[in-house]
This record gives sequence, structure tokens and C-alpha cells, in this order.
Amino acid sequence: MHHHRGIVAAVIVMLGGFAVTAFGIAPLAPDAALLPQRLITESVSPENLDSQLEALADQPLSLLRNDITRGTDTPEALLARLGVSDASAAAFLRSDATARKLLAGRGGKMVQVRTSESGALAELVARYPADRPELVKTHFTRMTVSRTDGRWLARLETQPLATQVRLGSGTIRSSLFAATDEALLPDAVAAQLAEIFSTEIDFHRELKKGDTFSVVYEALTADGEVIAWNEGAGRVIAAEFVNNGRAHQALWFGGESGKSGYFGPDGSSKRRAFLASPMEFSRVTSGFAMRFHPILQNWRQHLGVDYSAPIGTPVRSVGEGTVAFSGWQNGYGNVIQVQHAGDRATVYAHLSRADVKKGQHVDQGQRIGAVGMTGWSTGPHLHFEFRVHGQHQDPIQVAKASEAITLDPASRLRFAEAAKGLQAKLEIAETLVGVRGQAE
Repeated sequence: MHHHRGIVAAVIVMLGGFAVTAFGIAPLAPDAALLPQRLITESVSPENLDSQLEALADQPLSLLRNDITRGTDTPEALLARLGVSDASAAAFLRSDATARKLLAGRGGKMVQVRTSESGALAELVARYPADRPELVKTHFTRMTVSRTDGRWLARLETQPLATQVRLGSGTIRSSLFAATDEALLPDAVAAQLAEIFSTEIDFHRELKKGDTFSVVYEALTADGEVIAWNEGAGRVIAAEFVNNGRAHQALWFGGESGKSGYFGPDGSSKRRAFLASPMEFSRVTSGFAMRFHPILQNWRQHLGVDYSAPIGTPVRSVGEGTVAFSGWQNGYGNVIQVQHAGDRATVYAHLSRADVKKGQHVDQGQRIGAVGMTGWSTGPHLHFEFRVHGQHQDPIQVAKASEAITLDPASRLRFAEAAKGLQAKLEIAETLVGVRGQAE
């Protein structure tokens, strides 16, 4: 009997069809490369392909299609867009009291149909916001239309929305919203990106072709499908935006003492005492341009910033303060002036309406009025001014320089641990350029 001072163990694991051999070698064992090796080959003959194809052909073909309802849809128009050719189904959607809710009110309902190869409807499932206001942000309504014993039936269920972490990335070619559309990211994610980095990047004036972004966000889902209505995206929990070659990162952190928010990798807060813009960034507020002064009839240097937006677009106070004036001023039309700490004041002009009164306290981000075209204005827009000690200042620069939240030492340690995981997710998101939004 021969005694070995070491033992060689070989484990073969099949992963996805590939043989992986792992060797665990005890001390003083022979070199594994010197052991005898034997190659085994075996021919594999697949079953007759013709019989497999015949069996597949015998299976009934079922097709799935998805779309979003439109406010102008008729039952016939919606079903045609979904590839359904079924007069009885269209008649049911038009006549049944429950099924009629599918096309009642506004569009935007998510619809999925399952049809036969001939286009006959087998089942229709629609998902849309819950009818009860107190449930609209947490639940959804599921409508199912199906045929039982030759009769069409429609039933409604209220189900809770689920949260799913998703990753996405993109490149700016024309606008932020065009890029997020291409990456299949909800509008709410684009708006949050602009808000998070607003004190570092002026998304109205500084966006460059070739800028890139990566984002990790919580999506609200209904039966595993990311919801399409306005509240269709949860919070962005990590993001990176590379603007003009410079990278900016933001990570969500739920700190103590109300110090929750977005922080840089070093723990510095993204939040400032003043917002960079008096309007939430959206598709209708993403344009920026100087305007032609209607009275002076020439270009002039503005003592403020003009934001083009449709009449009725909400206007918010950029900081906490007290309303010093709310009323009519010649040239400015309806105007609001808010006085802030440190002898700072903001002016919001050409409003279609003012929702606050003189002496009223307002919080940062509170809606105070709406865009209009009152006074000397050739089109609907907001004229915004920021004055420090009576002197006009660039609102972006004021926001960048204003006070920020800082983390206490204990929170900073917890943030550092949380930041590692979020940055790892961001690195994965960066690899998805051109792949579009993916679940984690």
C-alpha cells in the first residue's frame, strides 16, 4: 500500500452547458498538471427535427400585445391597434357597464391582450390608477376581460403596487427627455435627475451633446410591469451625470433628524437653501431662451431669467420666506415678491394668477402661482429675478453658493457603508448604455 501525504480532489460542475473543473489541492500533493488526463468524447444525435416541428405546429399560437389607451380611443380603434379582430369583443367593451370604464376618462391605461393567430381576443388585461384618491399612489386597478362559456365577462380588482429597483443609462443627443425616452426611463426620472443636479448643472443652458447619465431608481410596478401613468417612477436612489466631461454623483440617504436627501460620495449634501429654478423641470419647462423685449424692440441684457412655459404651469418659491408683495405692477403684470433671510428677495412676474397674499409665509418648493402672459409679455413665460441686497444676481450661482445640510459623524459612517452598495449599482448601470432600462 502506498501512502500519500496529500489528497487531490476534483469537482466538475455543469454551468449553462459548460464543464468547469475545480481542483482543491492539499499541501504536498503532486502538481495537478502532472496527473494523467483522459479525454472522453461522445456523439449526440438529436431527435428527428421534422417530428419536433410537427408537434410545434399542432400547438395553438397565442400572441401577446401591449399598448396604452388614448383619450380619443373607441373600442374598435384600441383593438385594431392591438391587432385584435373581434367584433363581439368590441361590442362588449362598448356595452358592458364595467368594461366601459376601460375607455372612460383620460387615456394612459396599460392594456395587454392575448389573441389567437386569427386575431380573436382570448383575454384583455388593463392596469390603471386606483379609483379612490387615498389609494392612487399605492394601489392599481386591474380589469380583466375574458370569455367564459361563450359569454364575455369583465371584472375589477384593486391590488397594491410593488417596488422594483431598476437601472438605466443614456447619452444626450438632443435633449434630456429624448435621451431618457431612448433609455425607456419614465419622465419622472428625468425630472428628478434635473432637480438633483440643479445646483451643479444648469439643464436649461449647460446641457451638452455627448453628456451621459446612469441611474438607479425604484420603479412602481403593477403585476411586474412598470406603470405608465404620471406617478410611474419612484425615487431615484443613485445617479451619475457626466456634463461637459465632469462627473457628478448623487446618492439617496435616509439620515436621522430629518436629514434625508441626496449626497455626494464624500457626504456633501446636494440640497441648498435655494432651488435653482422656480419651476419643476419637465417637458414643458425644458426649453430656455432670451426673449425679444416688446417695448424696447431690441435685445437687452436681462436682469433676470425668462422661462418659456404654457399658461398655467405651476410656479414655486425657490426658498423659504415671506410674501412681500402680491398684486399688479405695470410691465410685470401679476407679480409676487418673496423676502428671504439675509436680505435676499425673489420676483416672479407675468403670472396668470397669484395663489399667495402679502405677509404669508411660504416654504421652499411651495406653489405660489402659475405662468401667464400678463403685463409686457409677447408670449407665456415666467420672468424670474433674484436680488441680494437689492442687486440682481444669477439664480444658479446663488443656489450653488447657498447653505447646505451636513451629516453628523454617526450618520456619515452609515452613509459611507450605504454609498458602497449604491456606487456598485451605478457601475452596473453604466454598462447598460444602448441596452435600455433593466431590472436589477
